[in-house]
Amino acid sequence: MRLRIFLEPQQGATYEDQFAVARAAEDLGFDALFRSDHYLAMGDHVSGLPGPTDAWITLAGLARDTSRIRLGTLMTAATFRHPGPLAISVAQVDRMSGGRVEFGFGAGWFEQEHAVYGIPFPDSGRERFDRYEEQLDIITGLWATPAGDTFRYEGRHYRLAEGPALPKPQQGPHPPVLIGGTGPRRTPRLAARFADEYNVPFSSLEETEAAFGRTADAVRASGRGAPMVYSAAQVLCAGRDEAEVAKRAARIGREVSELRRNGLAGSPDEIVDRIGRFGEAGAERMYLQVLDMSDLDQLELVASLVAPQLD
Repeated sequence: MRLRIFLEPQQGATYEDQFAVARAAEDLGFDALFRSDHYLAMGDHVSGLPGPTDAWITLAGLARDTSRIRLGTLMTAATFRHPGPLAISVAQVDRMSGGRVEFGFGAGWFEQEHAVYGIPFPDSGRERFDRYEEQLDIITGLWATPAGDTFRYEGRHYRLAEGPALPKPQQGPHPPVLIGGTGPRRTPRLAARFADEYNVPFSSLEETEAAFGRTADAVRASGRGAPMVYSAAQVLCAGRDEAEVAKRAARIGREVSELRRNGLAGSPDEIVDRIGRFGEAGAERMYLQVLDMSDLDQLELVASLVAPQLD
């Protein structure tokens, strides 16, 4: 079981805040640092100050300011960017990092942030998903086109004239692609076709296991030979004792009892047991959602008392 740190910077964080967590995560031996791709804070308990940071600009900075830890998004929103320029951005950051980028990619869903920043938001979920599927086809197609060849695409929503399909990422044929969600039909099919990793975010153990099963069925039905990595994301609230757990829960505006039901909360031993259950369901990686970026002591606690029990 590999542990990865997952941040929500739209809730209020500077680049320096994110770098501090990335540096601590790298020093403490965590496998990766991922961040969300949002432009608007969520919930009434945060102001979002000093304002949002762009996911791929941030990862470009971290690519140069770190040396080992892998870097990625859960999930880049297809609605935010055109597929051609996005393929260029991700390939460039992959090269800047020395081949440490992972590309989590989703259809986009938070309508309000699109309205606030003037980003078009397709009216129907079907259209968003149709556009998302075409973007997956285009981005992976651009990366997979051999150097010296050209790429052309004719879809319903996107058309690319014949072009050089450059630059190439450092990782070949491309950075790992992550697809997530619990959709019962299209998500498993797209994961089987495009993804190296399938992620189930913030779901119960039972829902996660069922989603893994649907995707495993789609992988088998597709006939693909490459293995699929299965992972889950859960909010983290760890403490050496109950008072420390309660303090951390209060700082992120949550109740301990609710976090125990819907996340990884409690003592190190409780969290080890909970992660172990996700492992039994098929998860090979766990993304720990860290909502208080100033609390680096929590990372040290997990690295020293949780991670060694998962080896």
